[in-house]
Amino acid sequence: MKLATIRVEGRTTAVRVEGDGLVDLGLPDLGAVLASPDGLRTARTADGPRHSLAEADFAPLVPRPGKIVCVGLNYQRHIKEMGRELPEHPTLFCKFADSLIGAQDAIQRPVETEQFDWEAELAVVIGTQVRRADEAAAEAAIAGFTVLNDITCRDWQFRTREWLQGKTWDSTTPLGPYLVTTDEVGGPRPALGIRCKVNGQVMQQDSTGDLLFDPVDLVRYISTTVRLNPGDIIATGTPGGVGHARKPQVFLEAGDTVVTEIEGVGRLENRVVADSSVIAGNGTAPEGTR
Repeated sequence: MKLATIRVEGRTTAVRVEGDGLVDLGLPDLGAVLASPDGLRTARTADGPRHSLAEADFAPLVPRPGKIVCVGLNYQRHIKEMGRELPEHPTLFCKFADSLIGAQDAIQRPVETEQFDWEAELAVVIGTQVRRADEAAAEAAIAGFTVLNDITCRDWQFRTREWLQGKTWDSTTPLGPYLVTTDEVGGPRPALGIRCKVNGQVMQQDSTGDLLFDPVDLVRYISTTVRLNPGDIIATGTPGGVGHARKPQVFLEAGDTVVTEIEGVGRLENRVVADSSVIAGNGTAPEGTR
């Protein structure tokens, strides 16, 4: 099953993909679906108004997740690319919901950075509340997967040993377009092709099978310290090929197009634009800018 959140007439609504159309589930977004009793089970059979898939305006898959927990240094080849040792434990940081944009929205390039980089990632979507999960509970807590690009201001990321300031800029992180349930991709530990292209050139290409800590491992580890709730997102890390590690280095500029694809899960296509909140001079983040 594939689910999404789309924009319709100034609001958002949760939908199920059915053929070349979308079935309206009658709830405002995927987060509300997951938070409702038997949310995924009900979503499989719910009926409602139809929308066009071809004309869909995708909002961030979960517009306001309670948590966005991100994992650094998790693809073995990428770790070696960055000249680091394989970590014993997951490297965790967080993003805020204000960083999220939809699958086709514009990425707002901050004027404050000179090193704006891409990071294709498989994201885990939590479906049930879980704390101190064992193996079985961790598997059961995963509602499915989606696509995320952890767009990063590298010069800000490495200002300190903590990464938050480089990772959570407003309107920079595309998330979506779909939640794909685990049964569609071979279970909770999928080995799927992942790729990022910039202006048509392949920059990252790998398999999620190269993850050092897989989705089940991450749910177990993170839930040890904090309760995970329906709609929470775990970004599992990025493979090799980021601009920062290239020689010479390559970074994103306004006008570039970033395509992020994961086999069987979905595709993001986002254009990089100059931060319109600065252009407008009002200090507010744009909403749904494409």
